[in-house]
Amino acid sequence: MVVPHPLGRHRPNMHILNLSRPHRSLLGLCTPCLTLALALGACTLDPEYVRPALPVASQWENMPADPPAHTPVGGIPAADLGWREFFRDPALQRLIELALENNRDLRVSILNIESARAKYDIQRSELFPTVSLSGARTEERAAKGFNIPGEPSITRYDSISIGTTSYEIDLFGKVQSLDRAALESYLGLEETRRSAQLSLIGSVADAYFTVLADRALLEITQQTERSQEATTELARKSLDFGTGTELTYRQAQTALLTAKSNEALYRRQLAVDTDALVLLVGVSIPTGGESNQSLDAQELIAPLPAGLPSSVLTQRPDVLAAEHNLISANANIGAARAAFFPSISLTGDVGVESYELSHLFRPGSKTWEFIPQVNLPIFTGGYNEATLAQAKVQKNIEVATYEKTLQTAFREVSDALAGLATLDAQLADQEQLVTASQKSYELATARYQRGIDSYLDALDSERTLYSAQLNLISVKLTRLENLVATYQSLGGGWREHTLTSQKEGAEPTPRSGGGS
Repeated sequence: MVVPHPLGRHRPNMHILNLSRPHRSLLGLCTPCLTLALALGACTLDPEYVRPALPVASQWENMPADPPAHTPVGGIPAADLGWREFFRDPALQRLIELALENNRDLRVSILNIESARAKYDIQRSELFPTVSLSGARTEERAAKGFNIPGEPSITRYDSISIGTTSYEIDLFGKVQSLDRAALESYLGLEETRRSAQLSLIGSVADAYFTVLADRALLEITQQTERSQEATTELARKSLDFGTGTELTYRQAQTALLTAKSNEALYRRQLAVDTDALVLLVGVSIPTGGESNQSLDAQELIAPLPAGLPSSVLTQRPDVLAAEHNLISANANIGAARAAFFPSISLTGDVGVESYELSHLFRPGSKTWEFIPQVNLPIFTGGYNEATLAQAKVQKNIEVATYEKTLQTAFREVSDALAGLATLDAQLADQEQLVTASQKSYELATARYQRGIDSYLDALDSERTLYSAQLNLISVKLTRLENLVATYQSLGGGWREHTLTSQKEGAEPTPRSGGGS
């Protein structure tokens, strides 16, 4: 026997086994509300966004004196020049590819992007009502003193329902503003990841060129050491035969020991710099990954563009990230403004309930509930005012950050262009110095061997040649690093292949942060 509820009314339990008819009922209730929400939620209270003016000059002063020598490959701007086209050495290309796949810092950046995407999806979900289906069976035992017959009773009833809970109609665009702020923060992190990729590619290239320079330094030092060994042996024999002096022998021996000490230094430096390259790559350098390339820039790096306006800086990932953060702060002002206005929340459900499961779908078992709620802030203790003030201050902070990012980017490009304008001339002068020092050393050595001059003249000439050769390697390395810095500061390195190559049917940009 089914005993009536002691309070004489049904408890609202809302579950539907056959959802077709209740779904139509729910949509009938919610369609006008959703239409109203879409119509009213189309506007927001966000301030109109205006990109700040560039706080830098329109052109760089330190432009190369010979622009045609820096014409971009196929007319492609540096930002769109793929790193495979810019870095011509196959060994370096392989190392960059491995670094994009295995570098842990870049991997953390990618994971941060995935986390930010999930947070944005969470925020965006608030734009839509939450619809849930639930079912319940309730059994209650009432004591005998609470029933008319005076005996204990057990009450059972079942219910099924589908409904939405606390959906806020976005009358003044608060939810939309928060959604836009979350989206811009996510896009800012995506640009930060691109910036991290550019930095990684540049760091791998610099580390690779440093290893090449270490090998060149070691090779020159070994050549000097072999020359000093021959000279020291000759000085020793001359001393033994009485034709030479001990001073000459000791001078040659000192030069030889200096070369040996430098060899140990450059061997150690080569090992340390190789370890740094391995750390950047993230895995051991594969067999055959070592290159015998010289430090000739034409063999390692493609030419770069010149004569670009400073407006190209707005496409740099770090500048774009700063702008996304600025737009996010602008949207937060809209959300803070909307907090001053009323908000409307809707809760509703439709379903069936019965004291017996078999009677769930009989006539008269349908139930529905609709609860609109209006919230009008009257007194918040200054909370809303303070929130709005804080949002405005944060926007001003982001404006200053955006402008500082642009100024920093302008300086980086200006410094790199200054290098382009002077390093070629410095390299040419240093090469002439090496040639002259080589000739001077050969003449001084010949005069010493013929007994015309003392060994001190030959030793000084050899020291000058050795120093000039080391400085030449240093200038070549600096020039390569400067070309990489120019490429990176102009926003290059986030694509694996140029846009032109992709349009012409070349291999598309693959996986591992190679760009899109």
